[in-house]
Amino acid sequence: MKEAVKRQLLDIVGEDRFFDQDLDRFTYSYDGSFLPLVPPHLPDAVVQPVSTEEVAAILRVCHAHDVPVVPRGAGSGRTGGSVPVAGGVVLSLQRMNRILDLDEGNMMALVEPGVVTFDFYQAMEKKGFFYPPDPASWKFCTLGGNVAENAGGARAVKYGVTRDYVMGLQVVLADGRVIETGGKAVKNVTGYDLTRLFVGSEGTLGVITRILVRLLPLPPAKRTLLLCFGSVDDASTAVVRMIQGGVIPAAAELMDRVSIEAVARAHPVDVPRGTEAAVLVDIDGEPELLGPQARRIVAIARDAGAIEVREAADEAEADALWLLRRAMGPAVAAMAPNKIGEDISVPRTAVPEMIRRLQEIGRRYGFTIAIFGHAGDGNLHPSILTDLSQEGNREKADAAVAEIFRAALQLGGTLSGEHGIGITKLPFIVDALGEAQVEVLKSIKRALDPRGILNPGKIFAGGAGR
Repeated sequence: MKEAVKRQLLDIVGEDRFFDQDLDRFTYSYDGSFLPLVPPHLPDAVVQPVSTEEVAAILRVCHAHDVPVVPRGAGSGRTGGSVPVAGGVVLSLQRMNRILDLDEGNMMALVEPGVVTFDFYQAMEKKGFFYPPDPASWKFCTLGGNVAENAGGARAVKYGVTRDYVMGLQVVLADGRVIETGGKAVKNVTGYDLTRLFVGSEGTLGVITRILVRLLPLPPAKRTLLLCFGSVDDASTAVVRMIQGGVIPAAAELMDRVSIEAVARAHPVDVPRGTEAAVLVDIDGEPELLGPQARRIVAIARDAGAIEVREAADEAEADALWLLRRAMGPAVAAMAPNKIGEDISVPRTAVPEMIRRLQEIGRRYGFTIAIFGHAGDGNLHPSILTDLSQEGNREKADAAVAEIFRAALQLGGTLSGEHGIGITKLPFIVDALGEAQVEVLKSIKRALDPRGILNPGKIFAGGAGR
């Protein structure tokens, strides 16, 4: 980094929030994806602003000197979105972690991007409000990262994803200008919907410094059921029939036998012999309505071939069942030296066929593929278990991933349901969207970031955008 740039950044954040030592740079060179760390993608420096004014000042400096800027939350992303592939400055927003305001009358909250998702959920719950988005990493991921990736979670089947709760944003543009999008008015069609444009943009269009989210009343009651099936196909079919039958669960999480066995290594799992898949279902709402809904779910599950149906007796048992699902990712990763976890989304009715294709891909390449995810909205997380140090396995894994993406697209699905494109899915973006649509995306990028300094090398095929 040029000494003049370093001096200007130090003037903005001070020595205690500016880092350029090798260990600090390495710490911010990777995220939660399966990208190899050799060679590492080291930033030139890391800065930790505490205000919108500091973010704007940093961007003005970097814009003037053509220095790449990579916004970063908790670094829990799975597609390399916060990896500084072009060096430059990592803009860590972890110190901007305040809940600024709770407007109880309008049921909205104003937060900074570094607020941890679960902490925010708990804070709102204490006030009687409900913030539904619940990505599996919610104990440590941040709201800013959730907005940047348009994160989902188990409750998306009934309540939607992050973008459905973002009412407005404060965004610092590439040249340091600050804009406010959206607001508390529920109806607003004044100009283009810039709020939704920035949600899911992975830090390539601007740096989000404030987030206005809407809240819901806290559901008064909840029930949790575990449905066990003799095949993955039966399990996914049951979820489709459930929703077709008018029962919209708050969550419907699918776990195949491999995933269940993985969790069983660390947590006791009591499922009947012959269980090839299980679906964890939550329903919530008024207490008097949950009984009929639960009975309807049980009937549908049994009709679809369930070999056992179990309802949690109390909140403690429900929490224990949900611990199994939330521990799924790390548990599956512990089964092999390497786990290549993917995130695809298909129409709900295509889930059974997608699962069959995943199983066939695993057989053909000789890999175990654990399958779990949000069956209620068609968002699956197939995980290839392998040892990439063995000769030929990296190439085989890459080929298997490409086939997974092709299968999802053939079934009318997408490359990503909630993890974004980042680096790992960049080569497939044209297959998913087509040349014309990708060029539209690039033109938006050029309009907002003409020098290409914001998170370069992400989303666009061939690394365009820098």
